[in-house]
Amino acid sequence: MFHPRLMKASKHIQNILARLPHEPGVYKHFNGEGVVIYVGKAKDLRKRVSSYFNRKTYENGKTRMLVKKIEDIEWLVAPTEQDALLLESSLIKEHSPFFNILLKDDKTFPYIVLKNERFPRVFSTRRVTSDGGEYFGPFTSLRSMRTVLDLCKKLYPIRSCSLVLSKKNIDQKKFRVCLEFHVGNCLGPCVDKQSEEDYDVSIQAIRHVLKGNLSVVRQELQKELDVAVTGLAFEKAESLKTKLASLKLYRAKSTVVHPKIDSVDVFSVISDNSAGYINCMHIVSGAVVRGQTFEIKKRLDQTDLELLQSAIPLIRSRFESSSREIFTSFKVNVALPGVKFSVPLKGDKKRLLEMSDKNARFFMKDRQKHQEQLDPEAATERLMSGMQTDLRLKSQPRHIECFDNSNLQGTNPTSACVVFRDGKPAKRDYRNFNIRTVEGPDDFASMREAV
Repeated sequence: MFHPRLMKASKHIQNILARLPHEPGVYKHFNGEGVVIYVGKAKDLRKRVSSYFNRKTYENGKTRMLVKKIEDIEWLVAPTEQDALLLESSLIKEHSPFFNILLKDDKTFPYIVLKNERFPRVFSTRRVTSDGGEYFGPFTSLRSMRTVLDLCKKLYPIRSCSLVLSKKNIDQKKFRVCLEFHVGNCLGPCVDKQSEEDYDVSIQAIRHVLKGNLSVVRQELQKELDVAVTGLAFEKAESLKTKLASLKLYRAKSTVVHPKIDSVDVFSVISDNSAGYINCMHIVSGAVVRGQTFEIKKRLDQTDLELLQSAIPLIRSRFESSSREIFTSFKVNVALPGVKFSVPLKGDKKRLLEMSDKNARFFMKDRQKHQEQLDPEAATERLMSGMQTDLRLKSQPRHIECFDNSNLQGTNPTSACVVFRDGKPAKRDYRNFNIRTVEGPDDFASMREAV
């Protein structure tokens, strides 16, 4: 139940709450001056944002102060709740909202790093540096990060020490094996008991796990398992079976934040008969710091490509973007000196583009719902035109009758008819029929009698 304060709020806020999607994402509350005063994340945007205005939540002192200042709300859909948490952190650090107190510090999410060295180490870190290492993540909790790290070490025995394993040091026998070697967690590259080539095979497999390419690792382990079973090596087979089971528990890394995607704009476009909807996401220092969708009135026969090409310079100018790379869903011809355009086909870049496209689609549906509330006849006309086009009809299907049959193992055949007029159910015209001239399960004859 909404608190009475919502009843006094502007229709603008009430309309936003009614149109919010049941999707994970982040939301931003604005005050009357257009300043972001709060950023939050949600598993279900509509339920979470609406909860600010119910009686129980409103009784909280901080929430009451916040709600009194809310004059506008924006949201951005994310692929998962974990992605929403990462995006929330990025936006809080970008806007520094007054009412955010939990994520306003300088803490960062943990990564797993694969060091650029001989016999590479794999460990966790909160600092991303340009040291040539590969960074995977971020992870939204230490538990999830440690689960993945433990999985990698369980699947493949690699060293955990910080020794400098240069060829010279190994040849001079400067090291001795440690307890990890004796318990089977390391194969002893420090004393030349494991070759660099053999070690790199494990590192390549770990790289696949961290990138989410689980099918490659799973296929290799399955091949080893088949060989072990054929050779009656049951202990090895049991170990490989355990590894395969552990692999299924792995959770793929997040796609919202990636340390190597820096200073990039992501654009996507979708349109209906009257307007184009262009989403722009701005990525700085590996994080999505801004996302917004714009509605642009469409000229007759204007294509999505033309809409996007005309909008990119305007949107970049409005945000004063200096990004040197732009991701789009198709090739564009825009004169921006020093800017590289690319069409991602896979990986994190592709997933960012998909996220942008998803937000553009939600925005279009939101605008259409809003227009339907203001002009129901226009909504009906749009629906009828869409059905005429999709079904390739000569005229709009203003009157629709739908028939269906049923029977109980060939006995007691019945039929029903439902009617739609102008896209709305005409329930007074619904009919049920008892079929009298048909014996046995004959849907065609039953349909003939009902019609």
